[in-house]
Amino acid sequence: MTMPENPNRPASGIDPRSPRFGAGITAVLLLIDIFLALVGATAAAAVLLLLIALLFAWGAFAGVRRHPYGVLYRVAVRPRLAPPTELEDPAPPTFAQGVGLVVTGAGLLLFVLGVPLALPIAAALAFVAAFLNSAFGYCLGCQIYLLLVRAGVIRTRAGTA
Repeated sequence: MTMPENPNRPASGIDPRSPRFGAGITAVLLLIDIFLALVGATAAAAVLLLLIALLFAWGAFAGVRRHPYGVLYRVAVRPRLAPPTELEDPAPPTFAQGVGLVVTGAGLLLFVLGVPLALPIAAALAFVAAFLNSAFGYCLGCQIYLLLVRAGVIRTRAGTA
């Protein structure tokens, strides 16, 4: 079944439940990472945060449609749900993946440079964002994207800000 045409929605939108599903998985992994860092298993915490950062990079550079969580959602979860009532532009969630990459990457870099608390702090910041998205549908990275579009820093496909 195809969605009715809506001029306010991109034709190639994504199911808005997909990024929330991925954010839930990410939030759980980040919570585990914070726990590992706080109990002294810093090597394991660093490896897990690196894995999370690589997943953020995948989403930022390949797009949320090609992200493993997006594929898992499309294959295993979406067929069990009613079709979405509307689709959303994939650009804001893709940008949000880049924000997650910057936060986790900065934490890893600072950790390697000798700032031990950078690891749990970066994981905690990313956890807050992932939790807000998963639990409440509030995407901080998407909000940053929209602010940058309104400021004219980012141009949309239609060329409007």
